[in-house]
Amino acid sequence: MSYLGLDTEKTAKTVDELNVLLADYHLYYQKLRNFHWNVIGKNFFDLHEKFEELYDDAKLKVDEIAERILTLRYTPVSNLSDYLKSSNIEESKSDLTDYEMIEILLKDHGTLLKQMRAVVETADKAGDEGTIDLIGAYIRELEKTSWMLDAWKMKTTDSHKPS
Repeated sequence: MSYLGLDTEKTAKTVDELNVLLADYHLYYQKLRNFHWNVIGKNFFDLHEKFEELYDDAKLKVDEIAERILTLRYTPVSNLSDYLKSSNIEESKSDLTDYEMIEILLKDHGTLLKQMRAVVETADKAGDEGTIDLIGAYIRELEKTSWMLDAWKMKTTDSHKPS
């Protein structure tokens, strides 16, 4: 890995965290597909479209995370059974209300953000600016998406003030 100028031992720890994030994103992606297919009610059109937008974005991130792992000269985890073992995200039922779906996604966003921050912290110790840059952009995007989903579930009489 001399062409990257990174310490292999330190990079291995970053890759471990990236593989967990990869597993998290796979389960998140599948959950979004589940919700896209199974949302019903008066918010169907808005959420059906939003879930598709989110799973398209998650699919791109899955590929980028795996390619980052490959760039660091490691092999990304690529088996569903391994994803289920290492992911911080759990599968969801299909018979949920639209509100429950959003609540679950917001919880998962918190989980993803926590793992992303673990990746950044580990990559920082390894001097891995490429990974930090990639994941930092993901953090910013997911924080904004979380704000929007949280606003969707608020009543018009609610406030944006922290609770």
